[in-house]
Amino acid sequence: MRLLYNISFLIFFVLSSPYYFLRMYRRGNWRKGFRQRFGQYDSGIKQSLTNRQVIWLHAVSVGEMNVCMALIRALEPRVPNVKIVVSTTTTTGMGELQKRLPSHVGKIYYPIDRRKYVNRALSTIHPSAVILVEAEIWPNFIWRARSLGKPLFLVNARLSDRSFPRYKKFGFLFRELFASFTAVEAQSQEYAAKLLEVGCRPEAVHMLGNLKFDCVDLQTRLDVPGLLAQLGVGSDALLLVAGSTHDGEEEILADQFLRLRARFPKLFLILVPRHFERARDLGRRLAKKGLRLFYRSEAAADTRVAAGNLDCLLVDTTGELTSFYKHATVAFVGKSLTAVGGQNPIEPAALGKPTVFGPNMQNFADVVRILRSQNGVIQVGDAAELEQTLGELLANPARREELGQAAQKIVKENQGAVARTAEMIVRHLESTDLYIVPGK
Repeated sequence: MRLLYNISFLIFFVLSSPYYFLRMYRRGNWRKGFRQRFGQYDSGIKQSLTNRQVIWLHAVSVGEMNVCMALIRALEPRVPNVKIVVSTTTTTGMGELQKRLPSHVGKIYYPIDRRKYVNRALSTIHPSAVILVEAEIWPNFIWRARSLGKPLFLVNARLSDRSFPRYKKFGFLFRELFASFTAVEAQSQEYAAKLLEVGCRPEAVHMLGNLKFDCVDLQTRLDVPGLLAQLGVGSDALLLVAGSTHDGEEEILADQFLRLRARFPKLFLILVPRHFERARDLGRRLAKKGLRLFYRSEAAADTRVAAGNLDCLLVDTTGELTSFYKHATVAFVGKSLTAVGGQNPIEPAALGKPTVFGPNMQNFADVVRILRSQNGVIQVGDAAELEQTLGELLANPARREELGQAAQKIVKENQGAVARTAEMIVRHLESTDLYIVPGK
């Protein structure tokens, strides 16, 4: 089985490499840390780990990273003498790690799942425990970690409607992997049941809640009113903020904006694409629709932009979505209308903003269920319903306030899973005599 996986992985790796390397090139800054993807870490990283016990956390990209950051804050007081290392797979994720995590936390790229690279990485990092966020299942990494006797944790675990049948179909490979976890923290009872079906041991599965309710960073790093003033946008403008949008959604929103502005002359559109490298091509397409836009990266902090009457700010920078959501009149959450999976609706909800998204929120099904059950958000079925809903909300301040307050209340009521998960991890680590926790 392992031989078959490694042969298949090698073939897939060779065939798909041009596509993934092209994506990395387009996102920029790909050279820095590139060798880490092959398990080759520099002397600075090796020196920082010398004679230290290490907990290795892995987050695929930005969304899972927020869970990592919250978990680190909860773990550090409980394991004060432990070195924490966080890995990610994307350059965007690494940029966020560098910006948002303190210097004493190690930041590395996760190795490509070939035996040679995985063995090299685990030999260098030499973790006392590994914590994977959500459902990042790479066989060679898990096999090697278990053969070394490393405790493996899976936190905020979920199985999407797409991945669950796949794990069941290839149960001959994945059942052993899921059974390898020391402990699994499931987002919901539904996910806990699915995890048992794919091979997790019943005694290892814990349903402690969705960690993402705890992971909202409401600190803002950008003076949005000041930026908009530079662009000539009035302080009384109605701001439609579309966050983490994907291909096709921006064009729909641009068309709807142009129609809605006939009713709401003070309406201003802020588009924050999920992948900022799409911004220039996207901007050219939107300009052909007659949308007068300005790129966020071209607005200097201390310079007034002589931009004239603008319709839209196109955000081609990273790490600023929270700042824009904070000042939204209405928030739209992307990857939910023309793409599948959705993006995290908790952030605008926690800020008390009236939040709208499309029908495709599979990756946040449990979160959406909780938010919708208490009328904290609005989910629309298609583009036509989206335009109608946006018009209704823009015309009704009382309805916007009602939605925002309900959403904020729901988020607060569902917090606490991070602390419970940290306690679960520490309990298991204490049973291995790896750590001495103060006060215990």
